[in-house]
Amino acid sequence: MTKADLVEQVAEAIGPGITKKDCALVVDGFLNAIKRALANGDNIEIRGFGTFKVRRRKSRMARNPRTGEPVEVASRSVPVFKPSKHLRTRVGQLDGVSDD
Repeated sequence: MTKADLVEQVAEAIGPGITKKDCALVVDGFLNAIKRALANGDNIEIRGFGTFKVRRRKSRMARNPRTGEPVEVASRSVPVFKPSKHLRTRVGQLDGVSDD
Protein backbone atom coordinates (compact mmCIF):
# COMPACT_ATOMS: atom_id res chain seq x y z
CA MET A 1 0.00 0.00 0.00
CA THR A 2 1.31 3.42 -0.93
CA LYS A 3 0.61 6.76 0.72
CA ALA A 4 -1.77 7.57 -2.15
CA ASP A 5 -3.69 4.34 -1.43
CA LEU A 6 -3.84 5.30 2.23
CA VAL A 7 -5.19 8.76 1.37
CA GLU A 8 -7.83 7.18 -0.86
CA GLN A 9 -8.98 4.74 1.82
CA VAL A 10 -9.15 7.47 4.48
CA ALA A 11 -11.12 9.70 2.10
CA GLU A 12 -13.57 6.84 1.46
CA ALA A 13 -13.93 6.20 5.20
CA ILE A 14 -14.72 9.86 5.90
CA GLY A 15 -17.19 10.15 3.05
CA PRO A 16 -18.06 12.87 0.56
CA GLY A 17 -17.48 15.71 3.04
CA ILE A 18 -13.72 15.90 2.41
CA THR A 19 -11.63 16.11 -0.75
CA LYS A 20 -8.67 13.84 -1.43
CA LYS A 21 -6.43 16.91 -1.33
CA ASP A 22 -7.63 17.77 2.19
CA CYS A 23 -7.31 14.15 3.21
CA ALA A 24 -3.73 14.09 1.90
CA LEU A 25 -2.97 17.08 4.14
CA VAL A 26 -4.35 15.19 7.14
CA VAL A 27 -2.32 12.06 6.34
CA ASP A 28 0.84 14.15 5.77
CA GLY A 29 0.24 16.00 9.04
CA PHE A 30 -0.17 12.73 10.91
CA LEU A 31 3.00 11.22 9.44
CA ASN A 32 4.98 14.42 10.06
CA ALA A 33 3.84 14.46 13.70
CA ILE A 34 5.15 10.91 14.10
CA LYS A 35 8.46 11.85 12.45
CA ARG A 36 8.89 14.91 14.69
CA ALA A 37 8.10 12.96 17.85
CA LEU A 38 10.59 10.21 16.97
CA ALA A 39 13.23 12.80 16.04
CA ASN A 40 12.77 14.29 19.53
CA GLY A 41 13.15 10.84 21.11
CA ASP A 42 9.48 10.62 22.13
CA ASN A 43 7.36 7.46 21.96
CA ILE A 44 4.01 7.36 20.16
CA GLU A 45 1.34 4.96 21.40
CA ILE A 46 -1.76 4.37 19.28
CA ARG A 47 -4.16 2.11 21.17
CA GLY A 48 -5.23 -0.91 19.15
CA PHE A 49 -2.46 -0.32 16.59
CA GLY A 50 0.95 -0.22 18.24
CA THR A 51 3.82 1.83 19.59
CA PHE A 52 6.57 3.69 17.75
CA LYS A 53 9.77 4.05 19.78
CA VAL A 54 13.37 5.11 19.35
CA ARG A 55 15.91 2.49 20.40
CA ARG A 56 19.63 2.91 20.82
CA ARG A 57 21.68 0.21 19.08
CA LYS A 58 25.03 -0.54 20.67
CA SER A 59 28.25 -0.34 18.72
CA ARG A 60 29.40 -3.70 17.40
CA MET A 61 32.00 -5.39 15.29
CA ALA A 62 30.95 -6.46 11.79
CA ARG A 63 32.79 -7.78 8.76
CA ASN A 64 33.30 -6.19 5.39
CA PRO A 65 31.72 -8.82 3.09
CA ARG A 66 34.17 -8.11 0.27
CA THR A 67 37.44 -8.25 2.23
CA GLY A 68 36.37 -10.10 5.38
CA GLU A 69 38.15 -7.49 7.48
CA PRO A 70 36.50 -6.48 10.79
CA VAL A 71 34.77 -3.10 10.85
CA GLU A 72 33.34 -1.29 13.86
CA VAL A 73 29.73 -0.17 13.44
CA ALA A 74 29.03 2.87 15.62
CA SER A 75 26.09 3.01 18.00
CA ARG A 76 23.02 4.72 16.62
CA SER A 77 19.38 5.44 17.26
CA VAL A 78 16.79 3.60 15.16
CA PRO A 79 13.00 3.82 14.99
CA VAL A 80 11.13 0.64 15.91
CA PHE A 81 7.47 -0.35 15.80
CA LYS A 82 5.85 -2.77 18.21
CA PRO A 83 2.37 -3.85 17.10
CA SER A 84 -0.44 -4.07 19.64
CA LYS A 85 -1.89 -7.41 20.68
CA HIS A 86 -5.03 -6.62 18.68
CA LEU A 87 -3.03 -5.92 15.50
CA ARG A 88 -0.92 -9.07 15.95
CA THR A 89 -4.13 -11.10 16.29
CA ARG A 90 -5.64 -9.55 13.14
CA VAL A 91 -2.49 -10.18 11.09
CA GLY A 92 -2.20 -13.69 12.54
CA GLN A 93 -5.62 -14.50 11.05
CA LEU A 94 -4.02 -14.20 7.60
CA ASP A 95 -2.13 -17.47 8.17
CA GLY A 96 -5.22 -19.50 7.28
CA VAL A 97 -5.94 -17.52 4.08
CA SER A 98 -4.42 -18.60 0.75
CA ASP A 99 -3.39 -16.17 -2.01
CA ASP A 100 -4.82 -18.30 -4.85
